[in-house]
Amino acid sequence: MKASGFPKSCRLLKPADYGKVFDDVQLKVPHRNFLILATPNTLGHARVGLIFSKKNLKLAVQRNRIKRLVRETFRHQQNLPALDIVVLGRQGLTSLDNQAICASLNDLWGRVKTKYRPHQPPGPASSQTAGSVGTGTG
Repeated sequence: MKASGFPKSCRLLKPADYGKVFDDVQLKVPHRNFLILATPNTLGHARVGLIFSKKNLKLAVQRNRIKRLVRETFRHQQNLPALDIVVLGRQGLTSLDNQAICASLNDLWGRVKTKYRPHQPPGPASSQTAGSVGTGTG
């Protein structure tokens, strides 16, 4: 019945998955209410993890509402690069309504798409210069 769900393959599930993103942040997209950290993965599709603290969102109802909106906007994104993405919440989210949050998140997903540039492997010119460096050691 569901046309597009949110399967486990699209989520960061293990602490090691989160640790990989935090240890090797290659893309950082800041916003007034969110911070997105990302690192490339080899899966061929994007995965998302959520971190919303009690310090910033006091009530569980508030945290769950924001997480639900993040998941929903992520699910509707097309052509996201193969990244492991962690979305962190900042203060001030409770004062926003659902439409403002969705608009902010859609803007952030667009910025992730435009900001991410996959690392190109070194071309033949860089391998030639590495081979021509002095090889004589005394």
